Amino acid sequence: MALYAISDLHLALSGDKPMDVFGEHWYKHDEKIQENWYDKITEKDTVLIGGDISWSMKMEQGMKELEWIHKLPGNKIIIKGNHDYWWGSISKLNSLFDNMSFIQNNFFTYEDWAICGTRGWICPGSESFSSKDEKIYTRELIRLRLSLEGAVKQGHRKIICMIHYPPTNDKYESSGFTDIFEEFGVAKVIYGHLHGPSLSRVMKGEKDGVEYIMTSCDYINFDPVKIL
Repeated sequence: MALYAISDLHLALSGDKPMDVFGEHWYKHDEKIQENWYDKITEKDTVLIGGDISWSMKMEQGMKELEWIHKLPGNKIIIKGNHDYWWGSISKLNSLFDNMSFIQNNFFTYEDWAICGTRGWICPGSESFSSKDEKIYTRELIRLRLSLEGAVKQGHRKIICMIHYPPTNDKYESSGFTDIFEEFGVAKVIYGHLHGPSLSRVMKGEKDGVEYIMTSCDYINFDPVKIL
């Protein structure tokens, strides 16, 4: 058994959102993901999916992409991205598929590891950060803490977190997210959201005892990366 991660699938299986407008490497990227997935992932493996699953606006439309993911080998643990407008009731989502688990104020496990997370948001110190962002940012800190507290209360000490947004601003300054990761002794954090020119400011490697791993599809060449 192995643990993999990938973020930002940006699926649009109805064909109404071709991703190659963002670069030739996105042409038929869903086929690249599928081919790479079948190449290395078995039914015994688990894949962390770090948000921006589908361009669909409603659950009824998003079911096509969820069914597509469901049919891929392995167990999947998923967080919400900023484009996942289809995301509905967490209890409903977690009742849909036997090999797909959705995180929102909760956590799941892989062997003796707790998998926690939240969507995240723009961090203070970013040029575009506003009072409106402050409210969402604070809510996401609460959700992250709830996820981690749930894991710790059940005795978990080995923790991996998923967050969709980068956990710092573009100056790599500490944030509420990084403070919480360090407080709870999180070992690894996977994140995505960044694409194109933004990939030049990826934070990766160890910082203050936490390993940060960037998993946006185009950053990892549409090929899930092994975490454990």
